[in-house]
Amino acid sequence: MPTITYITHDGETHKVEADTGSTVMEAAVRSMVPGIDAECGGACACATCHVYVDEAWRDTVGGPSPMEEDMLDFAFEVNEGSRLSCQIKITDALDGLVVKVPERQA
Repeated sequence: MPTITYITHDGETHKVEADTGSTVMEAAVRSMVPGIDAECGGACACATCHVYVDEAWRDTVGGPSPMEEDMLDFAFEVNEGSRLSCQIKITDALDGLVVKVPERQA
C-alpha cells in the first residue's frame, strides 16, 4: 500500500496509506487531511482539491490533462507543481509521494 505525505500550509505533516487505484484526493478525504475540500467529489469540476506536487515527484506524477488545466484556472496561487489531487491516480510507483496543500482552495 503506497504512502502519501500531505503537508498543510502551516507545515503539519499527514502520512496516509493509500489504496492503489484510488486518487490522492480520495486518500486525503478518507484520512480527513485538512485543506482538501473536494467539493465535486473527484469529477474534475472544481479546484477544491488543489495540491502542489513536490518537485522531486513531478516527472513521476506527470502533468495535468487539458481538462485539468482548465479547472486549475479557478485555483488560487497556481504554480508549476499544481495539480488537482482527484486527477492523480495512486500506483505503487507513487509510494512516498509528497504533496503540499495550499492555504486556501477555490
